[in-house]
Amino acid sequence: MSKKLLFTVTLLFCMFTSWSAFSKDPEGYYYQIKIYHFKGKAQEERIDSFLQHAYLPAMHRAGIKELGVFKPINQDINDQLIYVFIPFRKLQHFENTRKVLENDKQYQQDGKDYLNAQYNDPPYSRIESMLLSAFSGMPKPAVPNLNAPKSERFYELRSYESATENYSLNKIKMFNVAEVSIFQKLNFNAVFYGQVISGSKMPNLMYMTTFNNKADRDKHWAAFTPEYSKIKSLPEYQNNVSKNVQVYLYPTDYSDY
Repeated sequence: MSKKLLFTVTLLFCMFTSWSAFSKDPEGYYYQIKIYHFKGKAQEERIDSFLQHAYLPAMHRAGIKELGVFKPINQDINDQLIYVFIPFRKLQHFENTRKVLENDKQYQQDGKDYLNAQYNDPPYSRIESMLLSAFSGMPKPAVPNLNAPKSERFYELRSYESATENYSLNKIKMFNVAEVSIFQKLNFNAVFYGQVISGSKMPNLMYMTTFNNKADRDKHWAAFTPEYSKIKSLPEYQNNVSKNVQVYLYPTDYSDY
């Protein structure tokens, strides 16, 4: 084989392998977290009815097997919240689902009270949305393996903000290398771990762990502390969190998680 032909074959091979690497679908899921802000029982009931009878069934028809719906254990009466967790196998699925819902006649019928609400009688104050990319340490979501009634369960949604993007990536590396395995070892029943790739507070990562009740939560975190102490002082993981926000939730009776 001539040098010129060898160079051409090598170039084509490199171009093909590079294209394959970029075109290959990512292994991890993408997560959307929607937060409904509302005031009063009337709006809460309309949101619940829409989610339970229209939105979740339509999303199931669209190929999303499980969705989570959660409410704060201590609800702020001035700004009440409902959290919706939606996993997508691919980023394109996130975009396609919106179009699927627009053409789902059953969804339009079941959700008409919410979807066709008048401007002077809205079912919520505002909707907040975040998009996350799953950690490589747990690329898929998991339904909690708990035995307590849903009304008694204690879910913890944590948010770790960092000073810069690089510090946030460092904290994500810390999770993938060590923290996720500790949570798994101690049966924290995590639903997901994800990097916020679009949202109002960035750079940021979020994850959710679940427990049968508050006492179960405290017991698990007491066991986590000595395990975490082995890695938290390592020089390569310093100063990678600037703000830690914890939200305590419980799943609605119609939540899949």
